[in-house]
Amino acid sequence: MKTHTRVETIFKNNSAIQKSDQSIVFRLLSSIFEKSITTGRLRVIDVYGGVHDFGNGAGDRAAIRFHKSSAYWKLLLNPDLYLGEAYMNGDITITEGSISDLLDVILKNVPSQGGFVTPTTLALNAVDFCMRHFPQINTPEKSRENVSHHYDLSSNLYKLFLDHEWQYSCAYFASGKETLEEAQTNKMKLLVKKLLIKPEHHVLDIGCGWGGLARYIARETGARVTGVTLSKEQLTYAENRTREEGLSGRVKFKLCDYRHLEGVYDRIVSVGMFEHVGIDSYQTFFNTVRKRLKEDGVALLHSIGRSTIPVATNPWIKKYIFPGGYIPALSEVIPHVEKSGLILTDLEILRLHYAKTLKEWRKRFNEHRSSAQSIYDERFCRMWEFYLASSEASFKYSGNMVFHMQLTRDQKAVPLTRDYLYEKYLPGSLNFK
Repeated sequence: MKTHTRVETIFKNNSAIQKSDQSIVFRLLSSIFEKSITTGRLRVIDVYGGVHDFGNGAGDRAAIRFHKSSAYWKLLLNPDLYLGEAYMNGDITITEGSISDLLDVILKNVPSQGGFVTPTTLALNAVDFCMRHFPQINTPEKSRENVSHHYDLSSNLYKLFLDHEWQYSCAYFASGKETLEEAQTNKMKLLVKKLLIKPEHHVLDIGCGWGGLARYIARETGARVTGVTLSKEQLTYAENRTREEGLSGRVKFKLCDYRHLEGVYDRIVSVGMFEHVGIDSYQTFFNTVRKRLKEDGVALLHSIGRSTIPVATNPWIKKYIFPGGYIPALSEVIPHVEKSGLILTDLEILRLHYAKTLKEWRKRFNEHRSSAQSIYDERFCRMWEFYLASSEASFKYSGNMVFHMQLTRDQKAVPLTRDYLYEKYLPGSLNFK
């Protein structure tokens, strides 16, 4: 079946035909839908109740209803920003499927563009890309402000959907059948193996979150850990839970910017923090890692990246979720590693692991949606739903991935082969030679 647009005739009281929107703006928007949606089915209900179908009907399906005609021209002008805003504000509602289903239909059809391409999209994206450095001028003060925007939300919100260790980063699904808790434990186990941690080591965790990885390292290896964060909420939770678990003697946390660190460490790990560093600070970040790493030390960077060429940050994500954030292509990162004098000793790409992680988070959030609404409000819940669903879709269709960089100052600091990563793991018995 060819792509088509269909306006269903709808009767009221078996007589009056319901009006369908024939405005120029809606027809322009319809032409975008008709050109973009070739597989699956997107049903659009206009402000007058007219029903319009796009696609061949085979595969994924979703339906949206417009409640304001102003939403037409806003979507035409900047769909990357306004689709999320329209969903948050109730200007559109999902009448079939979910917001995740809607994004699946869209991005399966236009994965390389990351969404609909309108007459203004290419120009806006080009401007955003050229100007992408300016929102990422993350001074220590700006970094604290950006971190607070997202991570100083109520801890009760994150409790609704994270695992028991509050790991707010990509899990590792070794078999694909793990629970979220099992997959997050797999991730921490993999990080510990790549770091080759010994009981006598002192480990630095840059961007420690709520302290789950730091506590895991201390429990499983006997090493000392110092974690740093810019979030007061995270610091309070991390310190309280560490004290409750009796690990305060081996695990310490600081409210500290990575640029202000002192001392040297046997091991350095950073998980889910590099996305907030900003392009213009990449060299400072890697120079800091090298300066704080002992001569025979090992560092491990876990970060979201792109498997495509560099692109600007999605405007909706930048405005509502992660101000100052950026997902880099490897071509933007590795030159700074080289200039720092660090040696890249291992690189691993995790592809669909984060999509599965986000799917679990989205499922749990929806199961506890009423609790989230009691903490904030309905608009916030729709914003969070869109954030989780759009992030999941970006890992499935739009080139997002996670990379692990193992870094050293001495190429002899790690084994010659990767066999040590696949040896049987016994808690408390890590001893690499």
